[in-house]
Amino acid sequence: MAADTHDEVQHNYHLVDPSPWPLLGALSALLMVAGLLAYMHPEAFGGNLFTDMGVWVIAPGTLGILFTMYVWWRDVIKEAMQGDHKPVVQLGIRYGMMLFIASEVMFFAAFFWAFFDASLFQAWPPEGIEPVDAWDLPLLLTLILLLSGTTVTWAHHAVTEQGKNPDVVAALGLTVILGIIFTILQVYEYSHLSYGFTDGIFASTFYMATGFHGFHVLVGTIFLYVCYLRAKRKHFKTDQHFGLEAAAWYWHFVDVVWLFLFVCVYWLSVS
Repeated sequence: MAADTHDEVQHNYHLVDPSPWPLLGALSALLMVAGLLAYMHPEAFGGNLFTDMGVWVIAPGTLGILFTMYVWWRDVIKEAMQGDHKPVVQLGIRYGMMLFIASEVMFFAAFFWAFFDASLFQAWPPEGIEPVDAWDLPLLLTLILLLSGTTVTWAHHAVTEQGKNPDVVAALGLTVILGIIFTILQVYEYSHLSYGFTDGIFASTFYMATGFHGFHVLVGTIFLYVCYLRAKRKHFKTDQHFGLEAAAWYWHFVDVVWLFLFVCVYWLSVS
């Protein structure tokens, strides 16, 4: 009787089972960083071998990180489906997601700072740079992202207020399609620019800010596609849906950053 009482869970916290994924993730990160160093400074690692490998020298570490992300998040989803994520656990995960988004804000703050700091001490855009017309393709990209923000809000509302799973699936599917369209159009924009990444400070900061945002759109699209697959399997319930909520937060963050990019980088800085 005493043993049975001891085995019962007496708290609302989730004690994670022993997992190999933190160690694998750390080793993969170390391997990726070493690969980056070997790619940028092959002479420090013996020269010819890493020079011949080119960018593929970072592939092992990158693949290790991607695999770790897949299996680790797979386990987190399993834990959620088993009911391990009680309200107090969900609160901790929410705080973690908030801090992650706050750290992303700092990344973009640095890019905006570099862009505007450079603009204060020279003609902007510099001579020879033909800026993109903000009211052409960038405006279309803005409308696409704003529309995707409404569809992901629809998905969130459908699961939290109505519990209508078909609406969740439809809304997430539309959001993923809009994210893919945005990425394709941004690649098209890049392919038609008159300047490259190394053509001065304007070009470098422009590509860093918009390119880093484009990477976030790609990550967010994958995030939402995973939620779409989960919604088709009816994983989300009115009281257990933080995966979808986190994806919606992340996507709205991407929307807001793009509005700043549109106004500051495409419009005001070249008007």
